[in-house]
Formats: sequence, structure tokens, C-alpha cells
Amino acid sequence: MPSKSIQFQKVGIMGKPRSQEAAETIKILHDHLVEEGCDIWLQDSLPESLHSKHTQPTSRKEMGKLVDLVVVVGGDGSMLNAGRYLVQHEVPLVGINRGHLGFLTDVRPTEVRERISEVLRGQYNQENRFILHTEVYRNQERIGRSDAVNELVLYPGEIARMLEFELFIDNQFVYSQRSDGLIVSTPTGSTAYALSGGGPIISPKIDAMVLVPMFPHTLSSRPIVIDANSHIEIAISSNNQHYPMVSCDGQVNIGLAPGDIIGIKKHPLPLKILHPESHDYYEVLRTKLGWGQKL
Repeated sequence: MPSKSIQFQKVGIMGKPRSQEAAETIKILHDHLVEEGCDIWLQDSLPESLHSKHTQPTSRKEMGKLVDLVVVVGGDGSMLNAGRYLVQHEVPLVGINRGHLGFLTDVRPTEVRERISEVLRGQYNQENRFILHTEVYRNQERIGRSDAVNELVLYPGEIARMLEFELFIDNQFVYSQRSDGLIVSTPTGSTAYALSGGGPIISPKIDAMVLVPMFPHTLSSRPIVIDANSHIEIAISSNNQHYPMVSCDGQVNIGLAPGDIIGIKKHPLPLKILHPESHDYYEVLRTKLGWGQKL
């Protein structure tokens, strides 16, 4: 019989389908959840060898309807993918790091049993992070939409092409720009592509977005931090002779044409991420970015 102290009875597992390291950790996680008496749903694209009589296969799209908690085994990319699917169901996520940086997946593979037991029993810190929702319009008709946990990137789609566009925030004109594109980032994404582009690190506790120009034609163009509840519009200039792209988390791409309008706003629902009680955001920054340690 399952322990009465368990807070999450229905647990989903998502992860990298073709990662041997992730598969090894998923097997350990699976066995531990069985011992805890949990009902387990497994992402159906994971290797057949990971499925058992204790698991029920389901798609990423359906996972959020069935479970109380999702454990993501992989890197930050796996968490970004899971977040876009699960945010609408308000299902909390906890990440086990089998990737590289691990800003979002902060449970070490060697601590799976200990940390997951703690989470199951309510010993965790919950962090609500907002994500972006974008829609693309052509001749006033919506042609595409997606969500982004980290960032939305407007880029030319071709090497050595300059992109022309106009930026509006809350219906106010900000600037016209010729550049390699624009990064619109959440605080979660401020340590990712936006950081590489020269943007600031934004604490996840701050309700803000950052707009980072990519190699602008004028050196006076600089990153802007704005209120997260702002509505952003990017108008692709009809002067462009090529077809740019907009990318969400580097995983979902929408093709654009001259004259298209990109609308970006805060998603109405938060992404719920659970951390071990020992989680320290600034310790993560020190470790991942190589900052100096305490003397």
C-alpha cells in the first residue's frame, strides 16, 4: 500500500529518448517510484526497455491530463520541451540532470532516491516561472503560435543577411532596427541565449522580460528590460528580400514573410518547478558560470 504521507501519487516520467545516461537514471527512478507505491506514466517515445508492468505509456501532449507531478530526466532542453507541453495543465515539474549545464534540472543523478522521496512527501521549494506566448499574423490571419520557456528569437533565416523590423511595446513605437535579429527572453532564459548576446542575468523572482538586439547595425542599440505584463509587437519590414524565422526555445520554428506581425505576451499560467529544499539559485550561478567562491 502507498504511504499516506506521499503528496504526489500519480507521477509522470519524461526524458531524452535516445540518451543512454538518461535511460539509466530513468530505470533507477522507475524502481524507486514502484517502491514508493506510485502510479507511473511513462513518455511513450522512451525506449521500450524502460516500460514495464508498472507503467502506463502516454504522449507528451496527454501527460499533463493524467498525473500530479512530472519528473524530467535530461538536460535543460528536456525541461524546456516538457514545460511547453505541461504549463497549460499546471502540473509541477522536477528535473534530474543528465545534460550539460543543468540550470533547470538541479537533482543530481546520484541523489535520485533521496531527493525524489523528499519531493513526494512535500519537502521542496516551488518556483513559479512565467513563460512567453507568441502568435504570428499575416494579413490579419494567425498563421502560427507557440510558447517559450526561455526565449523567442527573431533571426534572418539565412547567413549574412541583415533583418529589418519595427518594435512596439504596449502599442507604443520603440524603434526600427537593422540587425541579425532580436532575442525576447524570460528571467529563466536570461542565463541562456540572451546572456550570450550580452543581456543581463535576471533573477527568476523578478517579473520582467529582456529584449536583446543581435549584432545591431547601430552601436547605440542596447538590451532593454521591461515589465513582464507588457505586450510586444514586432513588425517585419516589407523591405526585407528574404524570409526570416522566429524560434521558440530553439525547438519550435515558425517561418515568416515580409509584412508579418509577431505578437508576444506573458502566458496566463505559470510554469511550476519544484526544487529540493537545499536548492540555492546563486550557488547554481557560481557553479555554472565559474564565479568566485566565498573566501
